[in-house]
Amino acid sequence: MARFLLLRTLSLAASLLAASLVIFAAIEVVPGDPASYMLGMNAAPDTVAALRDQLGLNEPLVWRYLHWLAGLLQGDFGISYTYKTPVAGLIAERLALSAPLAGLALLLSTALALPAGLIAAARRGKSADLAVTGFTQIGIAVPNFWFAMMLVALFALRWQLLPAGGFPGWAHPGAALRALVLPALALALPQAAILARILRSALIEAMAQDYIRTARAKGLSRRAALTRHALRNALIPVLTVLGLQFSFLLAGAIIIENVFYLPGLGRLIFQAITQRDLIVVESAVMVLVVAVIVVSFVTDLAYALVDPRLRRPA
Repeated sequence: MARFLLLRTLSLAASLLAASLVIFAAIEVVPGDPASYMLGMNAAPDTVAALRDQLGLNEPLVWRYLHWLAGLLQGDFGISYTYKTPVAGLIAERLALSAPLAGLALLLSTALALPAGLIAAARRGKSADLAVTGFTQIGIAVPNFWFAMMLVALFALRWQLLPAGGFPGWAHPGAALRALVLPALALALPQAAILARILRSALIEAMAQDYIRTARAKGLSRRAALTRHALRNALIPVLTVLGLQFSFLLAGAIIIENVFYLPGLGRLIFQAITQRDLIVVESAVMVLVVAVIVVSFVTDLAYALVDPRLRRPA
């Protein structure tokens, strides 16, 4: 287990270093000058050049990358060109909304998908299985922003049970959670459909294995074999999807945050791109990449706990 953990840690560090280089290079080649954007198209060239010096944009790219990377390692992401405040504070403020939103969406998707997958696998070929399969197909096909608009139309405008948008802040926890219910549900529905389909397939495949036949031959009921034995072996693909889903929910909520006017990290990145605030875009995207890679790392560890065979060297 120690060797497995060491190899995964080295892979994590190498992935983070490569990701930082790709992010910096990709964003720096995007057309547009932040100084010209901030001063306007009619600004004097001397003024633009002075602002570029002030922002450090005239320094060599290699030096700027190393300076940015050193700041990341120390938790110093620099100063936003637009907001004139530390980028770390901006990201932390927005993550305080985006992370709970992603976590709530993941809980909802899991709570919806696990019973649906179990029911579909237990009732394979019957009406319950066909109903679950049909609903999951709709959930996969329909984009989450359509779900968001339908949820607003029903729960906010027609029934007036939940707010249509905005975020009151965590000073009022009850109101804050109510504001996150609809966006979390809009994010969760497509992900629940994907997870339910994968769980159903994994359970059906596990139920066809010899050890399940042996357990059934010894008198174990189909339901007990499904929940006690097949479910554990079906968890590996489910864990993969859960890890990817959390990363997607954290990084891919830009549209939903804009639909519900939520001041999250995705909306910050969108605004920073339009304002050419490079330091904010680079640092915020790097935070999301770190989240994706760390979640993958934790998922690998979860694999090893669920299936000890994965700890053995090839």
